[in-house]
Amino acid sequence: MAFVLSTPGLAGASDAATDEAAVKTIVESVATLADTRNFEALEKLYADETTIDYSSLNGAPAEIRSPQALMTEWASVLPGFDRTRHDLSNVEADIDGNRATATASVSAGHWIDGAYWRVDGRYEYRLAKEAGEWAITYMALLVEDETGSRDVFGPAMEAAAAAPASYILRQQTKQTVLNFLTGLEDKDMARVNGVWADDAVQEMPYTPAGFPNRVVGREALIALYAEWPRNTGEASFTDGLRFYPSTDPRIVFAEFTGSVEVIPTGRLYNQRYGGLFHVDGGKITLYREYFDPRAFAEAFGLDDGGAP
Repeated sequence: MAFVLSTPGLAGASDAATDEAAVKTIVESVATLADTRNFEALEKLYADETTIDYSSLNGAPAEIRSPQALMTEWASVLPGFDRTRHDLSNVEADIDGNRATATASVSAGHWIDGAYWRVDGRYEYRLAKEAGEWAITYMALLVEDETGSRDVFGPAMEAAAAAPASYILRQQTKQTVLNFLTGLEDKDMARVNGVWADDAVQEMPYTPAGFPNRVVGREALIALYAEWPRNTGEASFTDGLRFYPSTDPRIVFAEFTGSVEVIPTGRLYNQRYGGLFHVDGGKITLYREYFDPRAFAEAFGLDDGGAP
């Protein structure tokens, strides 16, 4: 008895159907995730560079946006509404190898404090498939009708600013950590000093004997780093930097590699760091730094009798 293990024609049809389903799901997910304020998941549906064309709505030319920039813009408005609903219908997709186009009719309602605005029209999408995953590379809204007033956006933006979405807080947290690390790289002590809250604490559980393992207060931390520009040459902390977010958007764990020229010893300090950062209002309130004290001792000559 012979068994047919594969049929090329059927396999190709199945692949096309799978891609069509994937593209339609992405289009539908944009509406659902925007309305549920899940900007972290929504960000992943977009390519590294996406052309956004809302000229039919606001007259502005199309722009190329990163997923982070686009989500930051949306997260600064949509959560301020009492409710939004992007009702999609007639979703269609056309697959051409690793490229696709899609369209959908949309009726998008926005509610706040008894005020209402709705826009009706059509979305147009272009998508590309890389490494087996589809991502949006182009998104346009073609307006056909409006109901209500666009004045709803002012109060929504104010409400969103007063109670920032978790996405905004996570971006703020990561940017504060980046300001700290790039400030050290650039010897920009104004930037470094600017990241600390007044009651900030830096804890270093594995510092060698003779070095503080806990420093409390902004002024004490400024003093801790004051000699950094004089004692170090070239420094790198952001190559391979990885963030591991927590359920609290104000807390992030960062893993990074440090490479620093130590001027007093002429040695290169190579270190692997783990850092737990608590950030509130763009200021670090707690930085718990983990590192290998043996590499520290070697680079700074402690084993040679060097003074702390």
